[in-house]
Amino acid sequence: MVPLASSSSSSPVIVNIDPTKLFPRSASSTPFSPPPLLSSPLDDAKRKLSPIPVPDLPRVVKRLRDAAPKNIRRPRKQASITSSRNSSRAASASCSRPPSPEPIYRNSRSRSTSAFPAWDDAIPTQTRNWQTSQDGLPGEKHWSSEQTVKRLMKSYKPCPVSAAPFDASPNHDDASDYRFKPHPTGYPVVELEYPNTHAVERFILLAPKDKDHYNPIMDLEKSLYTIIECYLTPAQQALFGSIPNETLSEALSLPPSPSLLPLHSPPSDSSSSLSPTSPSTSKPLLRTLQRAIHRQDGPLFLHAMEQINVLLRTLKYPPIIDDDPFASPPCNSLKHSVSNWTGNKFPKKVLMRMIEENYQRSVGPYVQSLKAYEAFSSTVYGELMPSLAYEMIELTRLNEDSLFLDLGSGVGNVCAQASLQTGCKSYGIEILPGPAKIAREMQEHLKIRCRMWGVRLGEIELEEGDMLKSSRVDELIPKADVVLVDNKVFDQQLNEALRPKFLDLKEGAYVISLKPFVSSINGRVTERNVDDISTIFDVVERPYHSGSVSWGNAGGSYYVHRVDRLGYAEIRERFESSRTSTGRTSRMRRS
Repeated sequence: MVPLASSSSSSPVIVNIDPTKLFPRSASSTPFSPPPLLSSPLDDAKRKLSPIPVPDLPRVVKRLRDAAPKNIRRPRKQASITSSRNSSRAASASCSRPPSPEPIYRNSRSRSTSAFPAWDDAIPTQTRNWQTSQDGLPGEKHWSSEQTVKRLMKSYKPCPVSAAPFDASPNHDDASDYRFKPHPTGYPVVELEYPNTHAVERFILLAPKDKDHYNPIMDLEKSLYTIIECYLTPAQQALFGSIPNETLSEALSLPPSPSLLPLHSPPSDSSSSLSPTSPSTSKPLLRTLQRAIHRQDGPLFLHAMEQINVLLRTLKYPPIIDDDPFASPPCNSLKHSVSNWTGNKFPKKVLMRMIEENYQRSVGPYVQSLKAYEAFSSTVYGELMPSLAYEMIELTRLNEDSLFLDLGSGVGNVCAQASLQTGCKSYGIEILPGPAKIAREMQEHLKIRCRMWGVRLGEIELEEGDMLKSSRVDELIPKADVVLVDNKVFDQQLNEALRPKFLDLKEGAYVISLKPFVSSINGRVTERNVDDISTIFDVVERPYHSGSVSWGNAGGSYYVHRVDRLGYAEIRERFESSRTSTGRTSRMRRS
């Protein structure tokens, strides 16, 4: 407090005024900065000796000034002697303690702004030849759409293009014609030509009674549209017509209807529809196919598919024009189009279509058995959807020379997608016998399906066993580039047991999990955690949206851990330097 005197009277009046009122702190000053100097120290000494006039204050201000000290003193009178002693002891202890070092964090990103760092555009993208040299003949081990429906024939019913009353044959001229009825052997069937040579698949024209089960007609439509869009040139696509925006079999309802036209009966509109006896090219093939589904016209649908397959076979096996018998046969233009997929230009539509086809045939029939697990245990079965797996694979930039590990791989769907999407080598281990068996079958079916589509598949290795006891896991972890752990339901004991294995990961490797393997994202480095295993990780939290996982419709987060030992070494050095400087300061104060 500065003593001031009033010059308005003969005898000076001493008034106590807070210096902070005279020298208000500017907005740019820090809480520890001194008030700005308005004059030199010599002037301050003179000012102490000479009285400073204080102007008369308004009456209202005087009342507020007189009342303020009373309100401030009241709580002080209620303070006990013990609390004052404790505060004095705490103050003396704080003076004797060394000053707190500057906080050190794992990285400069906070939890609220955690975002994966942008990729360096200067990093070249590795080129890859996606085309396979193998023939597309499926072989005996091929599990087709036809076999999938035959296994569950009782759960299917007539679809819009094959609907017919059960008490009468749709072909009135031949009572033994069951091509449009769900018959054990005489069921309605149609073929589709796939891009590779000798690659053909049969589809039964029936619809599932449960809309969530496998729909062969919708599957046929999606595969056909994908082939035309991604394997044909614009000139070749024009031969089929424009590609519909959606599969009509999915948009339409699927109740049985007796309005199907007989196979050999004349069409209702001979001027605009196609029929086997009087073919017409007045409408594009894809439009005719959609019209057949819309009208529930089975003969028209079969005829349209026949014409489409004829055109696809013409592109796959072009006629030989040269008379030289030793000339090489013309190449399959559909298969050859795969050679134009360079770098990371594997069409996403083809990738997702192949993954869905393989899953529907290999895993779909066993979905109910996969739900037989122990509730609230670490073996609860759950899957990452292809869209989320695609994001994770793109994020970590896997390539043909990379190694991908999936600890708890289930049916092996993510391993299959990683090897198909990037050509990398994938390894997965699953402890449950049921999913592990399905994964092995899925792997064999995927190899055949890749040949049918004319693409190469990276190497896949699947093992049934315990990830904590497997010697193969210990062998591959030091070589791994990306490790996926779907630990959403893992208990704390299992997560803690996995953490030491990550110490063998190489610099720059990634661990992707549904729960973090660190105590906190970008947590402060302290004496307690500076030597923790997880400090080698630079962790980023990323969101996933609804429909990305099989166990719920809500969104959530997954965590990308990147091994950064160099960054940890710098943090460790800063921490040691801060601790050393703090010790020196405390010793100097004691001396």
